[in-house]
Amino acid sequence: MSVHKVNAEELELKDPNENHLALIFFHSPNMFATFRVLLLLSLFYPLTTAQLDHDHDRQILLNLKSSLKNSNSKVFDSWNATSSVCSFHGVTCNTLGSVTEINLPNQTLTGLLPFDSLCNLPSLQKLAFGFNYLYGNVSEDLRNCVNLRYLDLGNNLFSGPFPDISPLNQLQYLFLNKSGFSGTFPWQSLLNMTGLLQLSVGDNPFDLTPFPKEVVSLKKLNWLYLSNCTLGGKLPVGLGNLTELTELEFSDNFITGDFPAEIVNLWKLWQLVFFNNTFTGKIPTGLRNLTGLEYLDGSMNRLEGDLSELKYLTNLVSLQFFENNLSGEIPIEIGEFKRLEGLSLYRNKLTGPIPQKVGSLSDFNFIDVSENFLSGTIPPDMCKNGKMTALLVLQNKLSGRIPATYGDCSSLKRFRVSNNSLSGTVPPAIWGLPNAEIIDIELNQLEGSVASDIKNAKTLASIFARQNRLSGEIPEEISKVTSLVSMDLSENQISGKIPEGIGELKQLGSLHLQSNRLSGSIPESLGSCKSLNNIDISRNSLSGEIPTSLGSFPSLNSLNLSDNDLSGEIPGSLAFLRLSLFDLSHNWLTGPIPQALILEAYNGSLAGNPGLCSVDAINSFPRCSPSSGMSKDMRVLVICFAIASILLLSCLGVFLQLKRRKEEGERFGERSLKEESWDVKSFHVLSFSEGEILDSIKQENLIGTGGSGNVYRVTLSNGKELAVKHIWNTDVPARRKSWSSTPMLGNKRGGKSKEFDAEVQALSSIRHVNVVKLFCSITSEDSSLLVYEYLPNGSLWDRLHTSRKMELDWETRYEIAVGAAKGLEYLHHGCERPVIHRDVKSSNILLDEFLKPRIADFGLAKVVQANVGKDSSTRVIAGTHGYIAPEYGYTYKVNEKSDVYSFGVVLMELVTGKKPIEAEFGENKDMVSWVHNKARSKEGLRSVVDSRIPEMYKEEACKVLRTAVLCTATLPALRPTMRAVVQKLGDAEPCKLVGIVISKDSGEKKIGVNDK
Repeated sequence: MSVHKVNAEELELKDPNENHLALIFFHSPNMFATFRVLLLLSLFYPLTTAQLDHDHDRQILLNLKSSLKNSNSKVFDSWNATSSVCSFHGVTCNTLGSVTEINLPNQTLTGLLPFDSLCNLPSLQKLAFGFNYLYGNVSEDLRNCVNLRYLDLGNNLFSGPFPDISPLNQLQYLFLNKSGFSGTFPWQSLLNMTGLLQLSVGDNPFDLTPFPKEVVSLKKLNWLYLSNCTLGGKLPVGLGNLTELTELEFSDNFITGDFPAEIVNLWKLWQLVFFNNTFTGKIPTGLRNLTGLEYLDGSMNRLEGDLSELKYLTNLVSLQFFENNLSGEIPIEIGEFKRLEGLSLYRNKLTGPIPQKVGSLSDFNFIDVSENFLSGTIPPDMCKNGKMTALLVLQNKLSGRIPATYGDCSSLKRFRVSNNSLSGTVPPAIWGLPNAEIIDIELNQLEGSVASDIKNAKTLASIFARQNRLSGEIPEEISKVTSLVSMDLSENQISGKIPEGIGELKQLGSLHLQSNRLSGSIPESLGSCKSLNNIDISRNSLSGEIPTSLGSFPSLNSLNLSDNDLSGEIPGSLAFLRLSLFDLSHNWLTGPIPQALILEAYNGSLAGNPGLCSVDAINSFPRCSPSSGMSKDMRVLVICFAIASILLLSCLGVFLQLKRRKEEGERFGERSLKEESWDVKSFHVLSFSEGEILDSIKQENLIGTGGSGNVYRVTLSNGKELAVKHIWNTDVPARRKSWSSTPMLGNKRGGKSKEFDAEVQALSSIRHVNVVKLFCSITSEDSSLLVYEYLPNGSLWDRLHTSRKMELDWETRYEIAVGAAKGLEYLHHGCERPVIHRDVKSSNILLDEFLKPRIADFGLAKVVQANVGKDSSTRVIAGTHGYIAPEYGYTYKVNEKSDVYSFGVVLMELVTGKKPIEAEFGENKDMVSWVHNKARSKEGLRSVVDSRIPEMYKEEACKVLRTAVLCTATLPALRPTMRAVVQKLGDAEPCKLVGIVISKDSGEKKIGVNDK
């Protein structure tokens, strides 16, 4: 067989070596066998390469598994060395078997992500780890994942700045929201991502920066979420060019200026949310073009003008523009919207009627148009479809009747129509709404009675009905409303008796029935309502004796039974109450006044009772005759006992006096405190003398030192314990220094110290169960003493932080928080002139034998003068590091909001168990900034709760922590009042999230409702 030799020219090759296989084939005598071998090799080579690639991918994924050590083990059950990577849970491969996606959101994963190895997956296009507990820094290695099209690290616990990811120019989806990133976000890296479709970086504590102009270049964006990431300045020109946008949110920032008119070009929008900024101007003309809008929220800005542009947005599901300066009428067309579920326009200047058809054509959920100037009647059919939960129209000028249709609205939880001009009869079924938590009809002209239907109101917590024209009797069925906490039926025309069954209301804390026509006696069962802290049943026609059970309330703060026809003696049990308000005046009471009730603070509280008498004939009451109040035998026994006691105490006093004089002579050398001339001013009935106090001011009784004086524990001869603060009034001579260990305080101009004057002025007139009781002041030329009640359990600081630290369960911590808040609320709102404490901290919250709190140490307090206004200035930064409000440092302005800030720090201590300043918070950081950063996410907030608090209480603890975050807002105007703080702490519901956060895919929505 001849073989034809083929040369390179015949093969038309430029390089003969390029086809050496062909040459070998044609020259080899075993050319066919060789060809078969080479063919097999060519087929086997790619299989070997693919296997190597698969092993490489598997090793990277197994490395990821080992990095997430605390993860849910079931997630990685399929991740093992023998399985194909394409069968791993959450992993997707391409047709060649290479990993293209790792999709593990919401799997409770924790640990560090190894981007140094993950980015070595050559075909990786998607990384999704959202809604987990991943932490640590995201390394620069993420830049190597250059093929990524989808990156989701949102809702995690990362820290530090997010790296520049400019090389990821193929990204289409970037989700980093609520992940804990801080510092400055690399906005410039977005310039390379021209294909980006969705961008979400909100809810991260970034540094304050202007709204990023880089987003304007992302013309393909259809979803942009930049809420709560510390953006300022004005919206960039060109934002209106992002015409593909369907969702745009940039709420909770510091964006200013007029709301840009170019926003009306975004005609594809179905959600536009920009609440809690400082936008000014009007709602832009042309907004009517956004007819696809379903969710619109521009609340908490400074917008003006009317709502006329909104009447064309017929697809709206939720419309919210509360807390602006909007005026004019609510467009009648809004009543024709067939999809509207929520309308919130409260705190504006709106006038005219509420559209009568509003909510009647849809599954309407809530309306809040409170605090406007609206007139007309309440629309009758907002609950037509039976899904309404809140009807809030309080503080307007509405008139007419309450539509009877709402009596059938079983879904209603809050029914608030107060402070209007409503008239007619309250529909009986309103009282019995089965899911109602609040029924508020006060300050109207409503008639009718509290219907027996109220027995159906199983969840009712509050009834506010004062200043109406209600009549009839309080039904016995009220005893069935066992969830009732507050009941105010005052200033009506209600008659009959107070139901005996009222004692069944074990949670009742506030009872106001004053200014009615009630008769009969005060039911003894009222004493079973152990939660009562406020009772006012004055100005009625009640008769009979005062039940002794009224003296058994552990937390009663106010008792007013004045202007009735009560008779008999004053029960001695009332003397054990600690009341800020006490009034039994203008009744027919007789007999001796209990000694403990003869106080300067109670002046006038017993007037108008001609039958009362006083043992000491003081306070304008006649001296009790020998027959008043006790039998002859009893009087003889009392006199004998008194004489014996006096003799015994006299002997004991002489002995102790001699002993103490000897000790003081040895200790003080020249003289003792008793040689001074002292002036005693009492604010309560005293069971001790000044000598007994002065004798106890010595080193062995020292229990504490502070910025305004030393504190001593004094044990009286009768066993009662007191706390005495010793303050020097002047820069005393050197001879004093030689015999006293008490530090010298005050000014060098003579006279009592400013601290002393402040404390006495603040405390002498205060009567509150949560404010420490000041018995008297004892003053001399050089020295001043304040005598307080002694609190045996020390301070809250001791309990939380020192070596004396004792475990406080959550219930106790919560009660301490509420009690201390009520004490501050009284100082700010309950006094004739507000008292600013100026040094609120856990060491100034003392605990009694039952761990009930008392606000103490008013050495820095300042009573706001009526002619000065709310703010007062001082050139001394008062307070304690870690508790001082930030405005002190640059304005020296002091007002009630400064106390609110400090109290917010105390709340954080109670929930976290940490001190205000600790190393773990980082350099130049304190607990406030630490908690604020963590509060950006729900998971972060839960992570700071003290580990000793059981899981079942952590949600409740988070609610308290949210209140603390509000209290510690940087701007004083954004902090709540102490009255609002008390309400928030007492609210069992979670704090409301203002605004809307909606996922169109999941259908999840959270719509803000005014917390009324």
